[in-house]
Formats: sequence, C-alpha cells, structure tokens
Amino acid sequence: MRYLSTRGTPDAPRLPFCDVLLAGLAPDGGLYVPESYPPLDLPRLRRVLAEEGYAAVAYEVLSLYVDDIPADDLRAICARAYTAEAFGDEAIVPVSELGNGLWLAHLSNGPTAAFKDLAMQLLGQLFEYELERRHETLTILGATSGDTGSAAEYAMLGKPSVRVFMLSPQGRMSAFQQAQMFSILDPHIVNIAVPGVFDDSQDLVKEVFSDPDFKQRYAIGAVNSINVARLLAQVVYYVVAWLRTTSRDDERVSFCVPSGNFGNICAGHIAREMGLPVERLVLATNENTVLHEFFSTGVYRVRASSETYETSSPSMDISKASNFERFAFDLLGRDQERVRDLFGVRLREAGELDLSGTPEFATIPGRYGFMSGASTHADRVRTIREVHDRYGVVIDPHTADGVTVAQGLLGAEPMVVLETALPVKFAPTIVEAIGVEPDRPARFEGLEDLPRRVMVLSGGVDELKAVIGASFRGSA
Repeated sequence: MRYLSTRGTPDAPRLPFCDVLLAGLAPDGGLYVPESYPPLDLPRLRRVLAEEGYAAVAYEVLSLYVDDIPADDLRAICARAYTAEAFGDEAIVPVSELGNGLWLAHLSNGPTAAFKDLAMQLLGQLFEYELERRHETLTILGATSGDTGSAAEYAMLGKPSVRVFMLSPQGRMSAFQQAQMFSILDPHIVNIAVPGVFDDSQDLVKEVFSDPDFKQRYAIGAVNSINVARLLAQVVYYVVAWLRTTSRDDERVSFCVPSGNFGNICAGHIAREMGLPVERLVLATNENTVLHEFFSTGVYRVRASSETYETSSPSMDISKASNFERFAFDLLGRDQERVRDLFGVRLREAGELDLSGTPEFATIPGRYGFMSGASTHADRVRTIREVHDRYGVVIDPHTADGVTVAQGLLGAEPMVVLETALPVKFAPTIVEAIGVEPDRPARFEGLEDLPRRVMVLSGGVDELKAVIGASFRGSA
C-alpha cells in the first residue's frame, strides 16, 4: 500500500504508511490518500469482534493499510491504544438504541471525553513506535476547534520524542475545553491562542507546512485530520458500530455525523468505499453551513472569519473543511490535475468552487450516499430536552445537531448518530435545555480551577515560526 497526494505534483511522490504518518500534509499542499480502498471481510470481522474485541478489529482494518510495521507490532500497538482502562468500558465503542430506528454510537468515553480520543490514542502509540524505530523526534503542529487539541495533548503526554504546538481560536472554545488544554503544564506541550476563528489557526498550520525547509528543520508533523492515519483509525469505529447494530452481513445502516472539518464523515466515506453496507452518510452542521450548502447546491464557498458564527456547538464553527478535498478527489475520479486546479488555484483565488453543473455532483446521493442538514441553537436545546425526557439520555450540543438532522431523515434502516463528546464539556447549554448540570466524571473534578499556561499569538506565521524555533533553542 502506498499513499499519494490529492494534487499529485512531482514534489509529492507516493509513500508508505509510516512516512505519511510523520509527514502530515503533502509537500504540494495536497492531502495524502491511500492508493486504493481494500475490501472488508465482514464475516471475519464479526467473529473477531465477538471473540477478541475492539483492538483486534482495529488491527484487522489497519493491517489493510499498513504494511511497513510488522504484524505482531501493529497488533500490540492497537492493544495498547484501546484498553478498558483508557476508555472505561471493555466495548470501547458501545452502541445503544434510542428508539424509532435511531441509535447512538458512544464515542466519548476516552481520556478527554471526546470522539477524537479514538484516533489520538492510536496515533500516540504509532508516533512513539515509529520515532523510536528511526531514532528521531517529531514536532506536532496542529489546530483545534475544541476537542482535537486536548485529545492530542493527552495522547502525547510522557512521550519525550514528541513536542506539541497546538493552536486554538482565542475565547471560542467552551470553558471546559479551554481548561482541559491549558492546564497541561508539560514543557513539551505549548498551547497557543489565536485571535479569530478556527480557520485562522488552521491557515497558520498550513502555511508552516508549505515551507519545506522549516518543516524539515524542526521535523514538523500533524495530528489534525489532515493526517491520513487519523482517518484510518476512525474507520474502525464505523465498522464496529455497524457490527453492533446488525446481525447479518448484508444489513444496511445509515450514519448521521456532526461535522465541521469533514474528517469524521470522511472516515465514513472510506468505510463505505471498503464495502461497509452503509445506506446513507448524513452530514449534520450547525449554523456554519458550508458543507450542507455544498451537498444541497454543489457550491462550496469558504466563509471569511467575520462570517463564521460563534455557536453553542463550537467544535463545528468551521468554514474551511480541510478533508473535503479528499472526498472531492474521489468524486472527481482521482484526477490529481483537476483537484490541483480546483483546490490549489481556484479556491485560493476565488474562495469558492462550483460543481453544481457537473455530472459528478449529480452522482453524490446514489454513488456516495451523502445527504445533509443543518441545526440551530433552538434545535439543539429542544433536541437535548426531548432526548432526555423521552429516553433518559443526555447528549452534548454537537450530538444534538446530529440527532436533529437524523430525525428528519429516518428511513427503513437503522440510523446511527455518532456521539461527539460527553455533555460535561458544554454544561451551560445542557442546563439551558434540561435545567440541571450534566454528570461530571470524577477525573474532571476541579479541572477549571487548575493553573493554566497559554500564550496569545497575534503576529501571524512569522511569529509562530519564531515560537517554535525559540522552544528548540531554549531546550538546547
């Protein structure tokens, strides 16, 4: 298995898995994708889940994409990543039925109470393994809208071969999310608040990655969903959720996925391309409707920072969906030249793409199964209240976006909503909806009162590079 850039210039040759794991973004600005989507052996996976559990399924799926790590080592990496101790449940990803064909895949039982833990715990193990094998170090540079940052930082704690610089939108995350990140005082982890919205932080990360000399000098890699390893890790929970929702290998299931950066649902797209019997992939947005607009009209228009709404589901306050390029690559027949023109030139110059009149756009519902919908604050509050009153379950605002959209699109097949985070991360909205504070796991008691360390960056990419460079000089 080799990985190629969506843009395919001579500067981005095809690479094996471990090289793209450490590289993150391709040098031509494109995103790495696997050269093919190998088929899933569903009967075997059903047996493996029943007999050996989640970590063994993760090994089976990942081994289709990873052929440069010995099988025994990869199996051990998966076993270390997915433990009942880390996730509080032997099932790792339990699935429950709410009613009327609506299900929840519980993805938020990990160390930081967000679905991002399911990929980050694996990435932490992969990075540690590969860096030790190469006798190298890695500087992780990432941007977060809320949950990626803390999940990455907790996964990299205690790994001396890894430094983390994590950018986040100043004042835009929930109080819980800020406390979770900024209370980490490890000198190898640097939190940086950036005035503006998530897209401004993400743009800075991409600017650094576009400087090959700087990237090489400081061995910079990524944990954002621009790193294809993270997406492959996320494919696993689609497979497991499908297995736990079905009893036959020909049963079809739909998934509804709250999405801002298109990473979570892009993993579902990969699972579907591998043969998972997915009827529909329903994308749910909040008031920031860039992705819903595309699937409704064929027009993908990036919003300016001033046009990005601050909402009560803040992790989805995103108007530049990085992983959308990966889906467009498949949609356009893996035509690297066309993708390079659309994303490397037109989108940068005009701020939008219009595929509405193309034959490819017309194929999306049938060929790829995508549908979409949007939710508002009033929808979130009402849905949280209704799910609590009807089913006795408390969901977070992002998951409520998913349930809101899913309820309007229920069909004959089960609809599985992917849970995003535990409600404790967004207590004010929960209190508004049901009048009581959400349960707080014991490990988070007193979190907001801990000392914090965060710097504010207002000088653009040059200041960011200076911060990274100074960190290395300070530890020399």
